[in-house]
Amino acid sequence: MTDKPVSKVLVLDDSPAHGENLKRFCEENDLVGLKVRKNRLFSVLRSNIDLGAILYADDYGGSAAANAEIALKIHAVRPELPIIIRRQTAATLDDLPDGMRRVLCAAYVSSDMAALQKLIGEYIFSLEYPNALVRGIAEITETVLAGQFKRLALSCDTPYIVRDRIIFGEVFSLIPLESAWCRGYMMLQTEEEAILDLLGGDGPADTGADFRRVNSLLGEITNLIWGAFRNRYVGDGAALSGSQVQVPLVVNHKHKYISFGTENPQLCFLYTLCDEGSGRPVKLYQRFVFNLSWSPEDFKEVEGVDAMVESGELELF
Repeated sequence: MTDKPVSKVLVLDDSPAHGENLKRFCEENDLVGLKVRKNRLFSVLRSNIDLGAILYADDYGGSAAANAEIALKIHAVRPELPIIIRRQTAATLDDLPDGMRRVLCAAYVSSDMAALQKLIGEYIFSLEYPNALVRGIAEITETVLAGQFKRLALSCDTPYIVRDRIIFGEVFSLIPLESAWCRGYMMLQTEEEAILDLLGGDGPADTGADFRRVNSLLGEITNLIWGAFRNRYVGDGAALSGSQVQVPLVVNHKHKYISFGTENPQLCFLYTLCDEGSGRPVKLYQRFVFNLSWSPEDFKEVEGVDAMVESGELELF
């Protein structure tokens, strides 16, 4: 796992001439470009796939009318995703129909990829996440999960940035994070049935596992991660910022949607637990949403034993 987050972008651009250029751009700018067949576009968008943006060509639909219709449908399905359109001649939205212009966030041309790089920085990587924080979150979470699921193999994907608001699975936990350098939430999401299978496989005493045990387990994991995060990055919290503004959280279970009242992208981790006997994986999604305050320049780890050993103030006996 690398310390630098990536972001998945959906590439709706069939130009062979621009394809290699765009592929190279993604590789150089921490983007994972994904392609989809046209007849599968909206089923994919309605799925749980996490995305940071959509790169859209102005001839993708084959005609101006079809292109506008597709853009409007994309926005209706995933309104939180920025749609960046590649124009043929000029990087402008001014000559597009009003309805289409409303759902697009910006335009670029293939001859000026620096402009696209700036847009990616503005719409996806708008928040800076210190490498030590990204690495530390993964270390903390992996330690907690390994302690809870001792017989399972554990892996963590490369951290990534998303702009969507999709809920994965049927159960999630939410806990506030507050310090002098951040205010927001940590959320864990998973599938109930997969966790139940794990709980039911531990022995005869566990055959009565139900959703309450799933809730209890997820709550315990959340508390353990939160406690370690607080000890490592927050300390006593005495230096909290003066602003204690709150915003409403909106959850729509029917559409698997959650909003934290901000357009800020979210820092995400995906952990996979695998029972080597059954081979069935269990996925646990972790999201950090710094929707109330974010000052990475003030970030620092709380000095503990490890740091004091490294500095020479303490020696191991």
